[in-house]
Formats: sequence, C-alpha cells, structure tokens
Amino acid sequence: MAKQLVVDPKKCVSCRTCELVCSFKHNEEFNPRLSNVTVFHYEDAAITVPIMCMQCDEACCAAICPTGALKRNADGVITHNADKCIVCKMCVSACPLGNISYSVAKKKVFKCDLCDGETWCAVHCPTGAISVIDPDEALDKKKLAADKLKAAVEEVSA
Repeated sequence: MAKQLVVDPKKCVSCRTCELVCSFKHNEEFNPRLSNVTVFHYEDAAITVPIMCMQCDEACCAAICPTGALKRNADGVITHNADKCIVCKMCVSACPLGNISYSVAKKKVFKCDLCDGETWCAVHCPTGAISVIDPDEALDKKKLAADKLKAAVEEVSA
C-alpha cells in the first residue's frame, strides 16, 4: 500500500504554503491553480483543510482511464503518464474527492504523485499539519493502542 498524506486540520493555519510549493515543484511557478493540493476553508466551522489525492486502493481514476495513462507504480502511488493521456478528463470526473485537475492554460491533467517520495507539501508545511504515513504502520499503532486500552480496562474490571 502506498504511503499517504494525512492532514491534521487543527494545525492548519490556512497559509496555503502546500499549494504554492506543490505548483512550484511540478510546474516551476507559484500558482495554486496548478497545485495537486487544494485548500478548502469552511466558514461555518472556522476550519481549513488541505485536500489531496488519497492514492485509493480501488482508484476510480485509473479504472476509467481508456489509455492506461493512470497506473499504480511499484510504490503503490497512482501516477499519470502525460504521453499516454488523451486529455479526455474522465479521470477528473471519476475522482470522488475531486483530487485530479485539468489546467486549461497547460492543457493537461495533473494529480498528486507524492513528489516521487519527497512530499513537498508535508516537508514545507510550517505547522506540521500535513504528514506522510505508512498505512501499514499506522494500523499497527492503532492495534497497539487498542491492546493497551483493553488491558487497562481488564485490569480495572478485575
């Protein structure tokens, strides 16, 4: 399973650094419209959340791509091959989270590729709101925490 980007909304200060470094990494310009990360601000809840590709286990974008331009690589990351892409934008419509975009100016589809292992949004996030996790390790930590809680409850109940 691919590593995943995780967001802690409590730490996000809406600086949008993640959008800027992402667009610069992939397009050599600071333009949030070319970013693979989109920061949403929810006024009613007074919360800001960066949204990015979840590298879905059953990726709708890759499943619907008629040319195979979207494929999972050996690291489990869904990557986009611009040479194979016919820019039909079916992947843009298929993503349930809206994490694949189309640039009218560049006439291309783009999505998060975890920066080939060096995730710029996480590295440059000034508050640490974005981090990279290995889902397999996260499950082990959750199981360990659950086991500790179970043991504590059993000790109190005895």
